[in-house]
Amino acid sequence: MTTSTRGATRVPAVLVLEDGRMFRGRAYGAVGVTFGEAVFSTGMTGYQETLTDPSYHRQVVVMTAPHVGNTGVNDEDPESSKIWVSGYVVRDPARVPSNWRSRRSLDEELAKQGVVGISGIDTRALTRHLRERGAMRVGIFSGNALPDEGIMLTQVREAPEMKGANLSAEVATKETYVVPAIGTKKYTVAAVDLGIKGMTPHRMAERGIEVHVLPATATAEDVYAVNPDGVFFSNGPGDPATADHPVALMQAVLERRTPLFGICFGNQILGRALGFGTYKLKYGHRGINQPVQDRTTGKVEVTAHNHGFAVDAPLDQISDTPYGRAEVSHVCLNDNVVEGLQLLDRPAFSVQYHPEAAAGPHDAAYLFDRFVSLMEGQRA
Repeated sequence: MTTSTRGATRVPAVLVLEDGRMFRGRAYGAVGVTFGEAVFSTGMTGYQETLTDPSYHRQVVVMTAPHVGNTGVNDEDPESSKIWVSGYVVRDPARVPSNWRSRRSLDEELAKQGVVGISGIDTRALTRHLRERGAMRVGIFSGNALPDEGIMLTQVREAPEMKGANLSAEVATKETYVVPAIGTKKYTVAAVDLGIKGMTPHRMAERGIEVHVLPATATAEDVYAVNPDGVFFSNGPGDPATADHPVALMQAVLERRTPLFGICFGNQILGRALGFGTYKLKYGHRGINQPVQDRTTGKVEVTAHNHGFAVDAPLDQISDTPYGRAEVSHVCLNDNVVEGLQLLDRPAFSVQYHPEAAAGPHDAAYLFDRFVSLMEGQRA
């Protein structure tokens, strides 16, 4: 529920965590009430891409960078058609944006799209609290007639949890669309949209791939109706334990030995398709500065992340699966979380992070070339 935003920077606001901790500040963006899962992002840039990433659906994002909004909002960088975060938390919002591409302020854009936020709070203290206690439900309340503290806390605790949430169909396209290859068309890929970012099919198009983006509800018949050289499973929000349909679809692709690539949610889907479990991380990985090692090369990449769940697979051994041998190909150097999987007997691999570099960094762009190599090998 949101209301007018005129003079919002002078309107009181309260952030209430489900464990009872509260932070008081000022309204930022729309004035009203919102609920979601409180998570923090460590990226110092790229806030526009974060806001429009469908993976953040039903999450209230806390920015650890203290100053946010100084480059404003442009019309070129959104990763989807709207802002998906449930709420936004910043310490010191920019008073005046300054960038040659800026068209309006971040505050104005949040207000225009009805996104309730809060500013002027100690985001460092909030981040430390979430690191110690874990991601949890949160509410932001703003307006001149705020409810009683007990009422606010009760409403937060009644909000749905992220664990058990099945959200990919809520953010995915309803109709198939095509992103044409740039230059000469070399391959056709069926991309299953579980919350895809716009830059992802663009990265494939740059490599001569015509991308058919399919709804999350697509069947195997839908996938193979486009005669794909490869199949891609995208990022997306929610608990992978609920994603039974995408798992069954991926297993059908694996049965046919079609080259397969998955990122983020797609990595968790591959984990489940191979028989591994998934689990919820304490506070997750979010931001554009997460160190990951590619075990196939030994190279360390700085990568972009947004995930609160991970695959439970053995790090130091090759596993037997219904589709042949599988191994962990990438691992996070901060906490040894599984960051990638690959099959050794079929053309399939995945990573837990975002290699499309929106926003940055570009260390993992080679993964799209690796996907192309799988399709080349299959043709040969």
